[in-house]
Amino acid sequence: MEGLELISSNKIFGGFQKVYSHQSSELQCKMNFSIYLPPQAEGGDVKLPVIYYLSGLTCNEQNFITKSGFQRYASEHGIIVVGPDTSPRGVKIPGDDESWDFGVSAGFYLDATKDPWSKNYRMASYLNKELYDLILQAFSNYVDPNRIGIMGHSMGGHGALVSVLRNPGLYKSVSAFAPICNPSKCPWGEKAFKGYLGEEKSQWVEWDASELVKKYDGPPLTLLIDQGAADKFYIEKQLLPENLVEACRSVGVPIILNLREGYDHSYYYISTYIGEHFNFHAKILKA
Repeated sequence: MEGLELISSNKIFGGFQKVYSHQSSELQCKMNFSIYLPPQAEGGDVKLPVIYYLSGLTCNEQNFITKSGFQRYASEHGIIVVGPDTSPRGVKIPGDDESWDFGVSAGFYLDATKDPWSKNYRMASYLNKELYDLILQAFSNYVDPNRIGIMGHSMGGHGALVSVLRNPGLYKSVSAFAPICNPSKCPWGEKAFKGYLGEEKSQWVEWDASELVKKYDGPPLTLLIDQGAADKFYIEKQLLPENLVEACRSVGVPIILNLREGYDHSYYYISTYIGEHFNFHAKILKA
């Protein structure tokens, strides 16, 4: 396929877990993404639903595909799963690797407006335009363009929610593990928003799920939020799912919040409930 370089391909649960790289025009650097093609994709005569999975802080495209065990469920349901990286790579901006929660591996799935980040840190446009279109074109044999969902973890949960709310109709289903639900009210979000967007808080609300949902005007949507009750970042009020629930209730957007007793923020927790999330998406995408 033109412009795509295959990095790896491994058979798993009857399908193939692949990683490709490509030159991104939005981010102006080379990017990797993962794609799982379930066994139903073989032969290429059937159009399958797609779920995008967005990873969290410090991650790249590898964490989810090696730790979550999602392939078993994607294989059962016949769902293609795409996993982008979490930030531009190799663009070398001063300060981009000084902390784990800003810069490299911490793109927050937004389009930065502040120098020097605004040139490369355009993860929202990369995800919702460039990669979205690339997947539709490069894998047109397999992909059903009308059945696309999105999910994510932590920073990626924030990315999934914001992508759905800002782009009505682009994704039919959404779920999140331990998402950063109200970034303009928590330390992670404040740091990222200040750095990428500047001090102007009117810009922050454009990338905050708890604010965006109040003016959501798209096709009917149910938000599925999963949260470990023993998650250190939940306890420290980085994630604030209750704020999102309150915002959804105020405007009548259906939301499910599953609080999981004793579970933390890790892939041990994600792998426990990833099957439930695939069932949720499958119901909507295969209806």
